[in-house]
Amino acid sequence: MRNRHILFIITLLLLVASSCRKNNQINTDSNLKLTFSADTVLFDTVFTSLGSATHELRIYNNNSDDLRISSIRLVQGDASPFRLNLDGESATEIYDKVIPAEDSLFSFLRVTINPNDLNTPFVVEDELEFITNGNTQIVKLLAWGQNANYIVADRVVYIGGEPYPYHIVADSLHTTVWTNEKPYVIYGYALINSYGTLKIKEGTHIYCHQGGGILSWSDGQLLIEGTEEEPVIVQGDRLESYYDHTPGQWEQILMMDGRAGADHRISYAIIRNGTIGLNCQPTVKATDCALFIDNTIIENQSGYGLFSILYPVEAKNFVIANCGYANFWALGGYYHFMHGTIANYWNANEHNNNENAVSVANCATDANNEIFYCPFSMEMDNCIIYGKQKDEFKATFGPGADSIYVFDHCLIKSETYNANMEGFNHCLFNLDPFFADPMTPDCHIDSIASPAIGTGNPLIGNEVPHDLDGVSRVGAPDMGAYQFVGN
Repeated sequence: MRNRHILFIITLLLLVASSCRKNNQINTDSNLKLTFSADTVLFDTVFTSLGSATHELRIYNNNSDDLRISSIRLVQGDASPFRLNLDGESATEIYDKVIPAEDSLFSFLRVTINPNDLNTPFVVEDELEFITNGNTQIVKLLAWGQNANYIVADRVVYIGGEPYPYHIVADSLHTTVWTNEKPYVIYGYALINSYGTLKIKEGTHIYCHQGGGILSWSDGQLLIEGTEEEPVIVQGDRLESYYDHTPGQWEQILMMDGRAGADHRISYAIIRNGTIGLNCQPTVKATDCALFIDNTIIENQSGYGLFSILYPVEAKNFVIANCGYANFWALGGYYHFMHGTIANYWNANEHNNNENAVSVANCATDANNEIFYCPFSMEMDNCIIYGKQKDEFKATFGPGADSIYVFDHCLIKSETYNANMEGFNHCLFNLDPFFADPMTPDCHIDSIASPAIGTGNPLIGNEVPHDLDGVSRVGAPDMGAYQFVGN
C-alpha cells in the first residue's frame, strides 16, 4: 500500500507539471524575425586550398512563441567556398528548423578557397539566407584569400631518434631563392641539403604548420636577407587574431654544422610564436661555419629564443623576448653580442619559466650520467638582460674547459652578480630599463628615467651606428637594441 501511495503522488505531480507547462505554438506571423550574433561573419586571411578555423554564428529567437525557419542556405549553393553545419548536419541548404521561444541555435561555418593567379590577397564572399514565415534575412560571409607556395614533406629523416618529415627546397650545389611574390606555407620541414643554399629575400612571409620549420642539414646554408622596410617574417600558419600571441605553433629553425665559407646569416627578420626560434647545434661533425644575426626580433617562443651548442654566434641590434624557458641558452661555443635586448616577461603560463633569460654553461651530463666539458667564450657589449625573475643571468661552469664571459656597459637583473665582480665592466644592476610594454613585447625604452639612456660604450655605438629602427646612436648610445627618442 505504501508503494502504491508513493506511485500515486509521483503520477499526480507529473500531471500537475504537465498541465502547468506552456504549450508554445509555432507562430507564423511574417513580422517576426530572427536575430544573429553577427550580421557579417568575417574570416581572417585564409591560404588557398586549406580550410580555415571554424567560425560560430548563433541564431536567436527572442520572441515568446516558437519559430520555424523554412530554409537556411548558402546563396551560391555548391559553388560556395563556405560550408555550413547546423546541429551536426552539414550541407549548403537546411530546411524546417524550429527554434523554441527565447532560445537559440548554433551554426558553424568553414571556408576553403581555391587557388587563382593572384599573388596579392583577394576577397571571397557569400550570403547565408534565412527564410522564416516568408521573411528573408541575410548574414554576409566574407573571407580574405591568399595564394601561397606550399612546401609539403615527402620524406622523413631521424635526428637523435626523432622523426623530421621534410621536403628538400635547396638541393646539393644549388641555390634556391624565395621572394615575396607569394608567402610560403611549410608542412613538415623545408630542408636545405648538404652544399645547398636557401636565400630568403626581403618581405618574404613564411608560415610554418604545427611541428614544422626550416632545417639546414649538415653543410647547408641559410641566408635571410630582409630589410628595415621589408623584414622577413617567420611564424605559424594560423592567421586568426586569437593566434597573434600564441607560442608553440610551429617547431624551429634548425641549423646543423656548416661548411667553411658558408656562414648562416639572418638579417632583418621577425621570428615569432614557435618552440625554438633559432636552434644551432652540430649533429654530424664540428661546425666550420658561424651564425651572424643583425636587426632581428625573436619573440614568444614556448621553449627557447636562441639555443646553441658549440656554435659561434655573432649578433647585433637584436631583441630576444618572452620565451617559456631561456631566451638565450648555450652549452659551449663562442658568442659576441652588441646592442641586444634580452627580456623575459613570459606570461603564456607560469609552469615553464624556471630558467634565466640568459643561461650558459661549459658542462653537461651525458647519457651515462658522466660530466663532459665544452670551451665557452661570450662577450656582451651595450646589452640589456632583464625580466620577471630575480636573476636573469646564470653561468654554470666547471673546471674542465676554458671558459670566460665579459659584459661591457650592460644593464643586468641579478642578485647573484654585481658590478664589482670580475667580468662586469661599467655595468648597471637591477635598474628598471622602462620598456614600453614588455608583455606584448615592445622593448623600446619609453621613459627619460631609464638608466639605459646614454650609458652605452660610445666605441661600440660607433660600430653599430643605427638602432633596430634605423635611429642614429653615434656619440651617445643607449644600452639595448633601441635608442630612446622621446614622445
